[in-house]
Formats: sequence, structure tokens, C-alpha cells
Amino acid sequence: MQVFGVDIGGTGIKGAPVDIDEGTLAAPRFRLPTPQPAQPAAITKTVAEVVAHFGWTGPVGAAFPTVIKGGVARTAANIDPSWVGTDVAATLGSVLPGGVVVINDADAAGVAEMAFGAGRDVGGVVVMTTFGTGIGTAVFLHGQLVPNTELGHLEIGGHDAETKASEAAREREDLSWEKWAKRVTRYLSALEALLWPDLIIIGGGASRKADRFLDRLEVGTKIVPAQLQNEAGIVGAALFAGASDQTRPKVTARSPRRRPPATRPPGGRRP
Repeated sequence: MQVFGVDIGGTGIKGAPVDIDEGTLAAPRFRLPTPQPAQPAAITKTVAEVVAHFGWTGPVGAAFPTVIKGGVARTAANIDPSWVGTDVAATLGSVLPGGVVVINDADAAGVAEMAFGAGRDVGGVVVMTTFGTGIGTAVFLHGQLVPNTELGHLEIGGHDAETKASEAAREREDLSWEKWAKRVTRYLSALEALLWPDLIIIGGGASRKADRFLDRLEVGTKIVPAQLQNEAGIVGAALFAGASDQTRPKVTARSPRRRPPATRPPGGRRP
């Protein structure tokens, strides 16, 4: 089964049809620069152009760099503030005939890595971190996503972590890999102290250069690079949309699906 995945980032919007049974792109991805300012009308137009490049009319999953609740953007750290309070799903859906499901971008990358990449078959607590324009995080417990964690905004040393430890910060300050690795170590150590994960997956644009800094990280938790690298957001968005399409209840307002009454055994616990 194929579903289209689009990854909306701070610098680029990229997409491709995805074989969600294999977790692979069904065609080479197509990328356009993120318009500046990254306001709803401009982003929507660019997303439509990326999807139209493939002549796609089916379902679309969109990875978006904000907290997403019920399809609505609640934050705007790396995108225009005008998105806050905007129904992203409805806005993008107005130009996508097959419909769209929206997910936080780091969550999308994590979903892909847990299904087909470095987190596959890993139990316990897994943290996916994406280092790019900002720092995104996705947290999983026994394979289940805890959505919208946004731990890239932890305050460390009086600063929002992503302003000092993102890949964009490394490039902006022209940091050596050694200096940047020290900042990343400090950040990951804070995550480690909070969550005690069993595995940390490094993703985002930095994952393509993992050989330059991974060995420099001094953290007790096992750390591995993302296997899907910068395609994880596209694949994860498509996976999420495919699952949503298959599991969404087919009901109407006149016939709501009702849950059976809860029953409890004599001990008082739910079965």
C-alpha cells in the first residue's frame, strides 16, 4: 500500500509516495525550499506543489514542526507564529483531494525508526532526537508513542537547548565537531537524567554525519544513528496517515459507536 508522506521543515519541504508495508520511498523524494515567512498560505501552496509533482491524489501524511493536538498547531518554534491555533489538517486538506493527517515532525521520524529502523524490536524507553533547524524528540514506551514531547526546548544553562545544540546552531556558530559534541552530550545527559532511556536514536540532518560526532558523545545510554536518516519524517508521516485511515471509525453522528459498559471482577480491577 502506498501513502504520500510530506515533511515540512524550517528550511525545506520534501515529499514522496511511500510503500508503508516496506517503509521505503516508492519514488525519489522531491524538495522545495520552505517559503519565508512560513505562513499558512505560502506553506500550503508549497505542499500542494510537492504533492502535485507526483500527480498524487490519494491520502497524505504531513510531518509538521509544531505540537499537534486534534490537527491544530499549538506551538511555533521553527515556523511562523501565525500557525498557532490554525487547524493544520483542514488548511492543508483544502488543497489535497485525498485528505491529510498531520503529526509532529519528530514524532513522525520516530514512528518510522521504530517500525523500520534503529528502534525496530527495541523494548523499554526509546528516545528519538532530531538535530536540524531545531531539536525534536519522540519518546516511545514499549513501542508506543508518547506524542508531542518537545524536549528540544529543555532549559539548559539558562538557554533553550535547541538554540545551542541544534545542527543549525553548530553551523551558525561555526563550531568544531568536538565543541558541538560537548553541547550535545550536555543535552543528552539531561534527557538521560529525566527519562533513563534504553536507547537514544540520533536523527535529522545530523544523522548523515554521525561518523563525525557520535564517538565523541559521553552518555551512558546506548546511542545509534537513525537508519532512515533524513527520509524518516516522510516515511513516518505516511505510516501515521496509513494507520489513521485504516483505523478511523466509520460512523455518523446518528449512530455513534458506543463502548460496552465497563465490568469489574470481584477484585475490583478491570479485566
